[in-house]
Amino acid sequence: MTTFLIRRLIQMVLVTIVAAVISYGLLYVQPGGPIDVLLAERQNSGANRINEADIQRVMQRFELDLAVPVRFSRWLIGWPKGPIFGSVGADWVVGCATPGQVRLRYPDGRVEIVEEGCEKTVTLADLEGRKVSGGVVFGDFGESQVMLRGRPVTDLIWSRLPYTLYLMGGSTLLAILLAVPLGVYSAVKQYSRFDYIVTTIAFIGTSVPSFVFGIFFILLFSVLAQRAGLPYLPPGDAVGVRDYTIPLIGMVEAGSFLDRFLRVLMPCGVLTIISLAGWSRFVRGSMLEVLQQDYVRTARAKGVREQVVILKHALRNSLIPFVTLLAGVLVTIFSGALITEAVFNWPGIGRLFVDALSRNDYNVAMAILFINVILLLLGYLITDVLYTIVDPRIRLS
Repeated sequence: MTTFLIRRLIQMVLVTIVAAVISYGLLYVQPGGPIDVLLAERQNSGANRINEADIQRVMQRFELDLAVPVRFSRWLIGWPKGPIFGSVGADWVVGCATPGQVRLRYPDGRVEIVEEGCEKTVTLADLEGRKVSGGVVFGDFGESQVMLRGRPVTDLIWSRLPYTLYLMGGSTLLAILLAVPLGVYSAVKQYSRFDYIVTTIAFIGTSVPSFVFGIFFILLFSVLAQRAGLPYLPPGDAVGVRDYTIPLIGMVEAGSFLDRFLRVLMPCGVLTIISLAGWSRFVRGSMLEVLQQDYVRTARAKGVREQVVILKHALRNSLIPFVTLLAGVLVTIFSGALITEAVFNWPGIGRLFVDALSRNDYNVAMAILFINVILLLLGYLITDVLYTIVDPRIRLS
């Protein structure tokens, strides 16, 4: 086990670096960016020209005047304050300095891309004077550049994380607790009326998009129920801003436990149905396969009670493939549900990631991506360890 864990940790480090390079590169080449945001602000304000000083300020703020390897290294490990390559202590040009390199000019408020030599180079002394984060591998994700300008990214993530854990943790736990018994009972009672009902519901849950469920829930449990004078659920937000009255329940104080509980019911129900549909079918299929094995038929032939055969001999072995699905639970609980959070205006991590991408807040987006990679790798490691618990025949070496 120790050798296996050491080998997997080394693999996790390598995969993390590769994933960080790929995700950083994808955000680097995506359309839009700080310069485009500056241009849009100037156009909206009616300015005819763009101040060169503003361009330089934006480029230095986002370190766009640095070479990509230097920028990536400073983001990943918080180093160097000087150059990575070449002799230590020597000035090293990390901006564009050679003729023929691309540079931006802004004549008459219009953007042109021309090829010429840059007038200014970035040297070691320039880098030494800049503030450098400790690196994301050490938990320093830098500062938010747009959403909470100048505030640490960790503050923004921590402010949204409780809402995501509240929503995703509850829906995931509820889906697991329901999916396993439903899948097992459907397999044991194959082709029964109960099996047909669960199968139909599962097909609907896996085929209908989450935003359709969300809109349907809002119309049914909020709009129509309120118009009919029945108890209804608040249609969105995690916390109310004012008190309200619900029939048969009475006055609900904004920000109270009851208010938060009522508001989480619909998004939690949508996510539970979607997860429950897929997981219950997976458990059913795995259980049906195990029930056809020779050792199950042997146990029945020896006169073992059916309940013992199902719970002791079949269920434990059928859960081995299901454990694989649980590898992504950590990522799911942290990252939230992008579409569902948008439909119900839920202030979770998923909504934060979408806002960060749409507003070009790269530090926030990269922090969420990096944490998701780490959690996914940890999930696979935990899954491998769980294999030895579910199936004692498996040994890790």
